Amino acid sequence: MTHAPFHKLIAGALTALALVLLVPTTPAAASTHTYVVDPAHSEATFQIRHMFTNVRGKFGDFEGAVTMDTENPAASKVTFRIDTSSIDTDQEERDTHLRSQDFFWVEKHPEITFVSETIRPMGENRYAVTGTFTLRGVSKKMTLPVTFLGSGQDPWGNTRAGFSTETTLDRKDYGMVWNANLDQGGYILGDEVEIQVNLETIEEQPEAAEEAAR
Repeated sequence: MTHAPFHKLIAGALTALALVLLVPTTPAAASTHTYVVDPAHSEATFQIRHMFTNVRGKFGDFEGAVTMDTENPAASKVTFRIDTSSIDTDQEERDTHLRSQDFFWVEKHPEITFVSETIRPMGENRYAVTGTFTLRGVSKKMTLPVTFLGSGQDPWGNTRAGFSTETTLDRKDYGMVWNANLDQGGYILGDEVEIQVNLETIEEQPEAAEEAAR
């Protein structure tokens, strides 16, 4: 069997990103704008060391939201959810292994989530987004370096905004300890997983947010 690379977050990791769709419980104030992830123009990818190279993968099914408070950026919120069964490394046998108990244990842990708690400006268009990241049943505090890529109107009248983040995780911190020895020493699989998330989001219309909150 081809040995598997590991995972990727996205967790993530994340960025001002979100997966469990965040919807205000009261009608949004004029200064508050909620942007939902457009999965067709977003990506959640990862890479991990496999012997003498890096192997890449992605998740195909994710969703999220960024609720921005323009008057008080620190009050903004981010949520993000990934369907772990949607992992794709372009090698079915490897993906099947990654979905097993050795790695993501999809049957028991079908989601990866990130929910922000604080957002701190770090300079022009850069933010430190701290929240709870949950993978394979293990929850940890994580601070993601998020870059705001800008916003504007698309040809169909929608307002869009872009965000990106990247981070590195140790897979063993989340119970993914599988590995195999190499005859000459060392292991087939590295421990560190590099995660990158790029999100294009669409502003949710106020009436849609109010309807969802009912």
